[in-house]
Amino acid sequence: MLEFLRGRDVLVAGWGVSGRSLVEPLRDIGAHPVVTDAGAKALAEAAELGLEVATCVELESADLSRFALVITSPGWRPDSPVLVSAVTEGIPVWGDVEFAWWVDQARIYGPVRKWLVVTGTNGKTTTTQMTHAILRAAGIASVACGNIGTPILDALRRNPGPQVLAVELSSFQLHWAPSVRPEAGVVLNVAEDHLDWHGGLDAYAAAKARALVGRVGVVGLDDPVAASLARRSKARRTVGFRIGVPADGELGVVDGKLLDRAFTKAAILAEVGDISPQGPAGVADALAAAALTRAIDVAPQFVKEGLQEHKVGPHRAAFVRELAGVDFIDDSKATNPHAARSSILAHPHVIWIAGGQLKGAGVEDLIEEVADRLVAAVLIGSDAPVLAAALARHAPEVPVVEVRAGDDAVMADDPSRSDKADAVMAQAVRAAAGFARSGDTVLLAPAAASLDMFADYTHRGRSFATAVHALEDGDIGRRL
Repeated sequence: MLEFLRGRDVLVAGWGVSGRSLVEPLRDIGAHPVVTDAGAKALAEAAELGLEVATCVELESADLSRFALVITSPGWRPDSPVLVSAVTEGIPVWGDVEFAWWVDQARIYGPVRKWLVVTGTNGKTTTTQMTHAILRAAGIASVACGNIGTPILDALRRNPGPQVLAVELSSFQLHWAPSVRPEAGVVLNVAEDHLDWHGGLDAYAAAKARALVGRVGVVGLDDPVAASLARRSKARRTVGFRIGVPADGELGVVDGKLLDRAFTKAAILAEVGDISPQGPAGVADALAAAALTRAIDVAPQFVKEGLQEHKVGPHRAAFVRELAGVDFIDDSKATNPHAARSSILAHPHVIWIAGGQLKGAGVEDLIEEVADRLVAAVLIGSDAPVLAAALARHAPEVPVVEVRAGDDAVMADDPSRSDKADAVMAQAVRAAAGFARSGDTVLLAPAAASLDMFADYTHRGRSFATAVHALEDGDIGRRL
């Protein structure tokens, strides 16, 4: 199956986490890895490990016929010159997930594992963690891997090895992994994201639909695009989940209980009150995790135990503090409007801290839908004016404060930007607290990426938490 690589050169395109994970497996099957990357520092690091390296510029004009295979980082676009050259010369181009699939099928590191694949615009990590928690509760050796942090190849190489992989996959990873046939795969939702990479929403949705090609496919029925993928599913069986009463062949919610009507006549799986994070998005993720695990015959009692044990990870609707009856929630991971929508709808009265880089995503529909829940909005980042204009159109009665720190475009290249970003966040949190009263929620759900100001979304979340913990009782409601 992988014999064609023995004794041959394989080009590893991209020296990131996934690229590093490829080296030992390639050596284990007798291949010779060669690393390329756009960064000189990355190539120097690979060379220090004794690996052969080549710059992208060198490869663009080189004869690539020496390579039996190119394995690309998921972030490399299909139109990257090195990848285009490889395809032109008839050299196969795989992603690291595709390679991991064939390594598993070849039993390089033990018996073939069951793959439970999670994809969607939002909720992937929470669903993957919930799936892993349920598998642990059932006593099934498993690893949460893929886009969640641990490369799949690293999971396969563990000793003792897992029986089941809970695999989070991005649209990029799925694009480069056409052979993967999971035991069960779920598409949670599909909203505008990464459209510049894929070339449009249809191509983006098609990449997500590659999760629906195994034994069982699962789709989120409350999301119109995800639900439409049921018609395109190539899975042997396709089921759905909804936050409502399920029909036959679905999972859903009845009287505050998660109910399975897809894999049995009717089985209660968990209480809505036991789900973390609380709110519709958390419940949807729990239903998806339940569907994946029920697809491999995990008993309802273990679904319940796993979901009870699961606690939300950092910066994903994480509770930070309660002060004078006001809850402060960090959902810095809500990096697009679709994610922010779910976060806001989980709370009745929200002082919303938002802003950053919208990357062209529209916010009109979001603000129109959540306007009646907004007590006030505090805006930061480069696209704060875009959000302010949309709020003025669709929620003119909502007070809006923009917190600026000079020119954000300049700030992104400023060595002191971390301190400046933290200062902006501290000011934003104080402003938000000033609008709050007991029973309200101050919610960081930016609807935008963080890199205009912060190192990443985790830095943004930590900055929020630090500012929240610096508040005193007198900061609550001082604007009222």
